[in-house]
Amino acid sequence: MTSMKESTPQTFEWSGVMPALTTPLTAADSVDFDAASRHAAWMIDEGCTGVVIGGSLGEGQSLTADDKFGLWQACSDALRLCAGMGAGMGAGMGAGMRAPVIAAIGSASTRDACALAERAAAAGCAGLMILPPYVHSGDTREAITHIEHVAQASALQVMVYNNPQAYKADLSPRSLAALAMREANVRAVKDSTGDVRRIAELVQLAKCGEAPPDLAVFVGLDDLVPAAVAAGARGWVAGLANALPHASVELWQCAVAEHIAVNGTAGARNDQSLRAHQIDHAFLPLLKMDTVPDFVQRIKLAQSHVGRGSEYVRAPRLALSSVQRAECIATIRAAIEALEQLGVGTTPSAGARGSSANR
Repeated sequence: MTSMKESTPQTFEWSGVMPALTTPLTAADSVDFDAASRHAAWMIDEGCTGVVIGGSLGEGQSLTADDKFGLWQACSDALRLCAGMGAGMGAGMGAGMRAPVIAAIGSASTRDACALAERAAAAGCAGLMILPPYVHSGDTREAITHIEHVAQASALQVMVYNNPQAYKADLSPRSLAALAMREANVRAVKDSTGDVRRIAELVQLAKCGEAPPDLAVFVGLDDLVPAAVAAGARGWVAGLANALPHASVELWQCAVAEHIAVNGTAGARNDQSLRAHQIDHAFLPLLKMDTVPDFVQRIKLAQSHVGRGSEYVRAPRLALSSVQRAECIATIRAAIEALEQLGVGTTPSAGARGSSANR
């Protein structure tokens, strides 16, 4: 496969909370593109730094190529600063975007994945999150080659998604570091291994020159945020942010403040540590919903509970059983109450209520 790259845009920073958005569906099982647009704008209103569209949480394996393109275009248009700028008017943040839209690229074949990557740029996306191939898990060599070909098919910045539990291929920190050294547009890694030592190792490889010095490592599991920040993560591809973006952003910021403690006294560091621990403890029962097989149903239920989406999922996924649903709602209510007791926002901010939330 020949490379389609002409340049490597450096148009946004890989950092902060970038939710992996759920895909809103209607009762007739069609994608609700208007709801997706409003949802993407709400995430940015609440302090998130970008959005990832069409990944695992977005039910990417059940979406058609046209579904994905429509979502990328709708969300890119929603985050365009100038309403008069149409889709395709140049890729990335240079096209006047409030925040980057990252297209999740997953497919059973490398050819189809490359075609999706090209369509993402045409839809106005600023970056790609490339998954290992669906169905055929293969070995590390095959998975890395697949990702490399897809990265070469686009000039957009790339995040590599490493989730061996879901996609079987286990990409070691050294293999990811070597890939990033070969392909200049590979700028980030989403680590969903559940082992923060992987994050620390990749960060160390960047520090010692075996990976690009600015390679950004993101944590991909919601229940590991403080530990991941301590290991050197620069961002979080979040799940529960779909329902509670403000709380997610505050958890991230407190964890970062605790870790960095810029110009802080010991007392200030202790305050940050306490705050991060309190929020994480209150939020954790919900965050763990991101780590179970029916995470899509649970996170969509949390969204529905706070009035920010429906519970509809696409088959073969099914709605939660009545028992599971009742248990999940009890967990949601208890966590929201605990967060509110800490003064953590669990409803749209005034700015969001006045902009995207009620559009």
